[in-house]
Amino acid sequence: MLNKLLPFEADTWAFVLSSLLLAVGGAVLLYIVMFYILRSIFRKFERDIALVTLNVSAYPALTVFILAVLKLTFHQLPSVVLIDGFENILAAGLIIAASYWLVQLFIQVFIYYLKDFTQQTEAMWDDVLLPLLEAVVPVVIVLIASVFVLRSLGVDLTGIWVALGGATFVIGFAAQGILANFFSGVVLLIDTPFQFGDVLRLEDGSIAMLRKIGVRVTQLYLPSQHCDIYIPNSKLQEQNIVNLSRPTAYYHYSTEVSIPFVHDAREVKQVIRETILAHPDTLGDIERKLELIDRYSQIEELEEQRKFGRLRLLAEQDVNYKLEEIAPALEALVVTLQFAEKGGLTQDEIENVQQEYRDVLAVIGLEITTEIQNNRSVVTLQETRSKDNLIGLVREWYRACMRDPNLLDNDSYMIPDEWERKITLLKRRTQRLYQKISNPQREETRLDDYVMELKQWLQERFKQPRQKWQEPQVLVKEIEHDEANCYIKFQLNFFVDDIKLENGKRGDRVSSQIYQSVVQYLQHSQETKDLGEEVQLLH
Repeated sequence: MLNKLLPFEADTWAFVLSSLLLAVGGAVLLYIVMFYILRSIFRKFERDIALVTLNVSAYPALTVFILAVLKLTFHQLPSVVLIDGFENILAAGLIIAASYWLVQLFIQVFIYYLKDFTQQTEAMWDDVLLPLLEAVVPVVIVLIASVFVLRSLGVDLTGIWVALGGATFVIGFAAQGILANFFSGVVLLIDTPFQFGDVLRLEDGSIAMLRKIGVRVTQLYLPSQHCDIYIPNSKLQEQNIVNLSRPTAYYHYSTEVSIPFVHDAREVKQVIRETILAHPDTLGDIERKLELIDRYSQIEELEEQRKFGRLRLLAEQDVNYKLEEIAPALEALVVTLQFAEKGGLTQDEIENVQQEYRDVLAVIGLEITTEIQNNRSVVTLQETRSKDNLIGLVREWYRACMRDPNLLDNDSYMIPDEWERKITLLKRRTQRLYQKISNPQREETRLDDYVMELKQWLQERFKQPRQKWQEPQVLVKEIEHDEANCYIKFQLNFFVDDIKLENGKRGDRVSSQIYQSVVQYLQHSQETKDLGEEVQLLH
C-alpha cells in the first residue's frame, strides 16, 4: 500500500534512510558536545553567561537540527502530495522552534544580563527602556513567526492582509488614546527626564515617587496617601514636572514659623539658624554642625538620632578630606601630562605618568594587578586591603548612614546599592583611564582632558562637596498681630540631605523636629526669664 502511495525507487529509499541515520547521529553528537563537552568547559568561566546561553539553547538547538535535516531530506524527494504536506509541517515546526529559541535567548540571556549592566551605568534611559523591550520584542517575534508559519502551511494571506489593514484602520481610530499613550511612553523612555525611584513634584503640587513607566500608563507612589496612582503617559508628558532628585538628591525645604514679639528678634533668628545647623540631616559646614549638635540633646527622644548623626557626620568628613586630597593630585597629573605631551610622549614619560597615576589610585583604594585570561596578560584594578582610602571611607560612611533610626526598610537596601554602584563606576572609569595612559597611541594629546573628566566626575557625580549656598537661611518675612499679641514670622530655608529617604517624607520630619527644638528652647528661655524676674522681686 505504501509503495502505491510513494512509488519511489530503491536508491530514493536508501537516501531517506541515510538522511534519517545522519539526523540521529548528528543529534547524538550534538547532544554530547553541548551537554558534556561544552558544559564542562563553560563551568570554568568566571561569568555564567556562556553556561546560561548553553542551557537555554540545548534542546531548541537539537530540535532545530533534527527538523532542518528532515526538511532537507524531504525537499530532495520527488514532489508528492503527501511528501509536500509533511515538508510544510516540518517547515512550520522549524519556524516555531527557531522563534521559541530566539525568544528564550532574548529574555533569559540578553535582557537578564543587560539589566545587570544598566544597574552599573550612569545613563537613565536604559533603566526605563529595558522593560518596554522585554514586553514588546517577544510579541513581535511571535507575530512574525506566526506569519511565516501560516505561509509555510500554504495559507493564502492576501485576504488576511486586506482584512488586517481595514481592522488596523478601525482599531487605530477607536484606540487613538491608547496609541497616544504608547508613543508618549516611548518618548518618555527615550528622552526620559527621570529614572526609577526619583521623587517628582506634579502640577497639582503632590509629591510622588516614580515606580514604573509602562506601555500605556506610568505608575507613581504617593507617600502622603500611601498608595499607587496610574497616570496615562500622554497626560504625564503634558505636565510640567519638577524632578526633586536631580541633579542631586539634596532637597531644598522651606517652612515658616511665627514667634511672639516678646522675644528678641536677633536672638531668635540666631537660635533658629543654629538649631537647623545642629540637625544631622541638614546641609551645612560639617565642623560647625559638629560644634552645635550637642545642643540637640535637649530633646530626650532625639538622643539616639543625635548620637548616630554625629558618627555619620564624622564619617562624611573623612570622605570629604580624602576627596580634597585626590583633587590636587589629579590636577598635578594634568600639569605633568600637559608638559609631557609637547613633542610626544616617550616611554620614560609614560612610565612616569603611570607611577603618578598609581599614587592617585592608591589614595582611591585601587592597585594594578595582572591576570592571565585566555593565555594572555590582562591588566585590571583591584581594591586594596587598607580601609584608609576613598573606597573604604565611603563604605564606612554609608554604613554609618544606615544606622539612622529614622530610616525605613527600603532605605537600608537603597543606600548600599546606590553607593556600591558608584564605586563600580569609579573602578571602571579609573581602569579605562589607566588603559589610555598605558597605551596613548593617537590620544596622547587628550590624556590631560581625560584626567580632568575624572576629577570633574568625582566632584559632580560621585559626591558633591558641601557648598556655601547650601547653608541654612533664616529670614524675617513679616509681622503679624491679633487682638492680644504681635508675632514675627520667620521663613526657614535649608537643604535636607536626601529627599528619596523615608518615602520622600524626610523633609517633613526634619522640619517638625527643628520647630520642636526652637519651641523648647524659647520655652526654656522664657522660664529662665520669668524665674529671674521673680528672684528680683524677692530681693
